Amino acid sequence: MKNVKILHNPEAGEGETSGRELVKLIKSAGFNCSYSSTKDFRWENIETEHIDFVVLAGGDGTVRKVAEELLSRKVIEKKLPLGLLPFGTANNIALTLGLSHNVEDIIHAWHTGTRKAFDVGRIEGLREPSFFLESFGYGLFPKLMAEMKKQKKNDLEDPKEKMQAALAMLYDLVLTMPVKECNVQVNDKDYSGEFLLMEVMNIRSIGPNLLLAPEADPGDGEFDVVLITDRQRKHLADYVRKKIQGHEIPFDFPILKATKMKVIWNGKHVHVDDEYYKVDEPMIVKIVLREGLLEFLVPTGGRTK
Repeated sequence: MKNVKILHNPEAGEGETSGRELVKLIKSAGFNCSYSSTKDFRWENIETEHIDFVVLAGGDGTVRKVAEELLSRKVIEKKLPLGLLPFGTANNIALTLGLSHNVEDIIHAWHTGTRKAFDVGRIEGLREPSFFLESFGYGLFPKLMAEMKKQKKNDLEDPKEKMQAALAMLYDLVLTMPVKECNVQVNDKDYSGEFLLMEVMNIRSIGPNLLLAPEADPGDGEFDVVLITDRQRKHLADYVRKKIQGHEIPFDFPILKATKMKVIWNGKHVHVDDEYYKVDEPMIVKIVLREGLLEFLVPTGGRTK
C-alpha cells in the first residue's frame, strides 16, 4: 500500500471538501496517508523517506507554493511525484495535465497512473521570483490582475462569477490598452516590436482558462511564446467575446518555440504565474527552460472521466 502526504489548501475554490473528508476519500481508495494544511505553521516539513508521492489539493497557487518548497531542496533528496486534486478557481495546470474535476476518479487513477515530466522556467533579472510553472508575461494579463484587485473582483466567492468578471474586464482591456515596445530574442533570434501582450507559456491556458497555447506540453522541453500585435487586437477581442458567450473557438495566433529568451519590455507591469509584480523600470530579463524538474501523476492513456 502506497504512502502519501496530503498538502491541502482548505480555502481553495469554494472550500467544499474538508481535510477530514479528503483523508477519508484517499484512504478508502487504498492509500496510507498523512495530512497537512498549507495554512498551518511549518507545513513544509515533508519527510520524504517513507512517502511514495505528495498529493496537492488546491488550485494553481497551491501547486506553485509547494513547488517552490520542493525546488529549493537539495538535488540529492528524493524526488517525489505530485498527485494533483484541482480545487481552485481556474485550475489551468490540471487542465493541461488532462485531469477532470471528479476527485474520486483522479484518486483511483493514481494506482495505474504514469509520471509526467514538468518543465520549469528559470527567471534572471527580477528581484523575485526566480521561476515559473505556468507562464510569464507582460502587458495585458498583469494589467488584468491589477484591475481585478483594484476593483475587488478577486473577493467574489463564486468561482464562475469570478471567471466571468475576469473575462468581461479582459475584453474591455483588449479594446483599449495601448501596445508597448518590446525587445525580445527567442533562441537568439530577434522578434522585437510593439505588442499588446508577450506571454511565455509552459502550459496551455492562462488566467480565466484562455487557451493561448492549445498545443503546449509542459514536459516537451520547449516553451510556447505568444506575441500579439495591434493588428491582431480585434481577433483577440473576438476570441474573448466568444468565450464570454460560452463558446470555445480555436486560438490560432502564431506560436514561437523557445528554450531560452531575453526580454526588455517598455513598461513596469509583469506577472509570474498567477501573481502580479510591478518593477521600477524596464530591465533585461532572461528566461531559461529547466527540463523535468517536477513530475506529476497523470492517468495512463489520457484524461480521467
